[in-house]
Amino acid sequence: MKNYNYILTLSIIATTLFSCGNNNDKADGYGNFEATEITISAENNGKLIQFSIEEGDQLEKDQFVGFIDTVQLALKREQLIVSKSVINSKSKGVLSQISVLNSKLKTARINKTRVENLIKDNAGTQKQLDDVSGEIDVIKSQIRSVEIQNAPVVNELKSIDVQLKQIDDQIKKSKIINPVNGTVLTKFAEPNEITAFGKPLYKIADLSTMELRVYISETQLANIKIGQKVTVKIDATEDMKSFEGTISWIASEAEFTPKIIQTKEERVALVYAAKVNVANDGSLKIGMPAEMWINSVSSSQ
Repeated sequence: MKNYNYILTLSIIATTLFSCGNNNDKADGYGNFEATEITISAENNGKLIQFSIEEGDQLEKDQFVGFIDTVQLALKREQLIVSKSVINSKSKGVLSQISVLNSKLKTARINKTRVENLIKDNAGTQKQLDDVSGEIDVIKSQIRSVEIQNAPVVNELKSIDVQLKQIDDQIKKSKIINPVNGTVLTKFAEPNEITAFGKPLYKIADLSTMELRVYISETQLANIKIGQKVTVKIDATEDMKSFEGTISWIASEAEFTPKIIQTKEERVALVYAAKVNVANDGSLKIGMPAEMWINSVSSSQ
């Protein structure tokens, strides 16, 4: 009787272990959380006069976070304005002559429109229109003649205007304006450092919604679709913590299994990548591993 009870006990333990070993209660996909990281770089050269951010700061779009020294740019701008004033004083006659001709041209064009309307109403003649058109051609010719004779002066003024626009653009870009809502991940520079165009200042990412990239087998494709709700689980202190996720993207082509695939069986097959958007309550971090579980309710619909 004892031997019988012993054999029965061993049989129950073996059955339990066998059933546990063949339990298929495992996640439908494994992966890591990602976020779109943006590196903000300097758009000008100079000293960082102000740079008031720290790692972990929450920044808003278009928020002012610092500026690069613009003293030299301001001095150069003043110098250009003085040069333009000197040239203007030497070429007042030229500029006034061109201004007068432009006024005549404007008046002639108005007269041409008026004559064209009179002709439509049979109240004007073709000769009147020809006279006005000829007058416009003469004025245009006079303007070209004045500009050619005074091309050096005119071109110099145009060149200064272009340089002023360039300096204004550089001064504007000396202000460091945060382009997106997000959290500062890494800070690469400190106040009073000398920076240069293209040098990274900080890295930012929107962590309010994290993106879980998972890999699924071909047999699972029929059970998921874009927009479908799934369950995402991460390791917690005592048990796994669950989140609701939404499938936002499914790869159209299979790829060889990446290192993230956990089981031996899955590592020898081709898989499809998918992305799941998950609202972040603050506990999700970039690179954190997670599991995706296809909800039975969703998969049955």
